Amino acid sequence: MTDSLGYRMKFGVIAPSTNTSVEPEYAAMQPRGVTNHFSRIIIPDTVVTTDADFEVMLNNIRNATVDALDGVLTCSPGYVIMGMSAETFWDGAGGAEKLKAKMEERAKGITVSLGSHACEDALKTYAREKPIKKVAVLTPYMPVGDKNVRRFFTDIGYEVVGLIGLKCASPMLIAHEQPETLRKAIIELNATGPDAIIQVGTNLACVAVAAEAERWLEKPVIAINSATYWYSLRDAGIMDKVQGHGRLLSDY
Repeated sequence: MTDSLGYRMKFGVIAPSTNTSVEPEYAAMQPRGVTNHFSRIIIPDTVVTTDADFEVMLNNIRNATVDALDGVLTCSPGYVIMGMSAETFWDGAGGAEKLKAKMEERAKGITVSLGSHACEDALKTYAREKPIKKVAVLTPYMPVGDKNVRRFFTDIGYEVVGLIGLKCASPMLIAHEQPETLRKAIIELNATGPDAIIQVGTNLACVAVAAEAERWLEKPVIAINSATYWYSLRDAGIMDKVQGHGRLLSDY
């Protein structure tokens, strides 16, 4: 028998325990008959003020990711979303491919989507309207994280003309960044002349700000949470248009 609420799709989602943005942003975008089932990657809210601190945080996530995946698989999801960001960009395009393969092997063949791949597909989708060669990126990361994000987009063929890393002081505090901070950063990035602007870091609550910015900048402004949820819906065969969260979900 089919799940009574998730009769079209049950998404299993894994996200850090410190993350308070990805779950409500995904919930706001889910169509009828699609349900999201979260499993937490249990990590401490460590202080992050240096690259070394950032790598400690990332290792905490890596060490707990498999347990979180195993946990969500017990509800028999039809698809798994990695609702976390930095690890999906680490070591560039090659690292993303290795991570996807590792997660899907553990998930026994269930498709697992990554934010990095979702951003790539979003850029290709927008490029049907107008070519995209130059991008600018907003992150909550320390420089070591920014370096890996830059590497990913360079690996897949884009010139990164601007990047702002907010250097958030802990994984939990990423969610405390206010819309005005994100708006100002997007405006600053736009001054670098990109064809598209991308926000990464799933605990930055940027979906609404990015959707607003797309209207007044008249160019793609891609928030990773809307991109990943859109990509996962479409990859799972769910083509519903969802309004209010950016053009990916409303137009494609």
